[in-house]
Amino acid sequence: MSVFILSNRKIVRHKGEKEDSFSNDEYSIPNFRIAKCDFDGYKDANPTRKKKDYTNRNILDYKLFSEPEKQGYEDVLEVLLSEKGLKKSNLTADNLGGTQRMFYELYKNMSSTKKRSDVLLFIHGYAYDFDDELKAIIDLKKLFIDQPESPIEHILFVSWPASSSLVPLTYFDDKASSINSGTSLMRLFYFYTQFLKDIFSNRDLVPCNQRIHLMAHSMGNRVLQSMLYSLKRENILRVIDQVLLLNADVTYKVFDDSEDSFNKLPLLANRVSIYLNRKDTILGISQFTKNILTPRLGKNGPGDIEALKDIVSVIDCTFIDNDLKKTLKFEIGNHWGYLSSSQVQDDIFQNLNGIDRNLITGRRKETENIFTIIS
Repeated sequence: MSVFILSNRKIVRHKGEKEDSFSNDEYSIPNFRIAKCDFDGYKDANPTRKKKDYTNRNILDYKLFSEPEKQGYEDVLEVLLSEKGLKKSNLTADNLGGTQRMFYELYKNMSSTKKRSDVLLFIHGYAYDFDDELKAIIDLKKLFIDQPESPIEHILFVSWPASSSLVPLTYFDDKASSINSGTSLMRLFYFYTQFLKDIFSNRDLVPCNQRIHLMAHSMGNRVLQSMLYSLKRENILRVIDQVLLLNADVTYKVFDDSEDSFNKLPLLANRVSIYLNRKDTILGISQFTKNILTPRLGKNGPGDIEALKDIVSVIDCTFIDNDLKKTLKFEIGNHWGYLSSSQVQDDIFQNLNGIDRNLITGRRKETENIFTIIS
């Protein structure tokens, strides 16, 4: 099990600390830095602990990887071959930095088992400072790694500097930051495809045959959209199994050819699932205040996806029961079904396990590619 943070947040050194940390500031840098979370000594927060003491590594410990000494993945290949006894080298994993170290560790872990050892790339929504992201990582680990129904064993958490307030105006200030972060995510995608080419060009190394899934919630879909805008079709490899778009705060026309963004997802992934809730209050605010009355994908569903219906499914979560989270935020917001509803979680687990969309239980089939989660 491993959980990595991919962040384009500013790097700071907090008073009294010996290591660099990610900042809570709403400011982005051009490239992602990589950190690995340490759950070995993790304990749930003491509810009596003062809020001011419950920050940064007091929430969850993590360690930033060093920047790589040189670009590319030749050193990763050399370390892997050396560990197999196929090449003599003084290089070790400690010489690897950034994405080199992350891809190395993931490949080692995923190829060392015949069990499902899938990776989930998760992009969060709006109103998260870094401390909020650390709490979200803990929740995601409990949900996707600790649950036996889930095939996920590793999480890559995309940390982008959203506003730290739930005030509606800040919700929309996150647009620019999501665009910048999408560009960083695009570079990460190219790094990953380069890693695959560099490593598996050697016949002594074979793919691990595990799967990678991508999940974007709310405004995290704008980060994904920005990445897709930048990707050139001829450079896209199908390296993702399942893409799950949760309560997406993007226009309902995002799959149209004129948008030239989400219509690229079938080139990237085997299956795309749109989870929507027609009672989503948060997306209602987004639609009627700052998006010129443009319906949102996660509330109204997509426009014309006839040409993509073999790959793209719509899952209507309007009638779910928020049985896991009973607070006003979840009951009124109807925006976090993946956290608040066991029905949505069960549907997601079946999706990630690759069950045919027509055989997933707890659904009612409306059309060839539209389903409703039922009680």
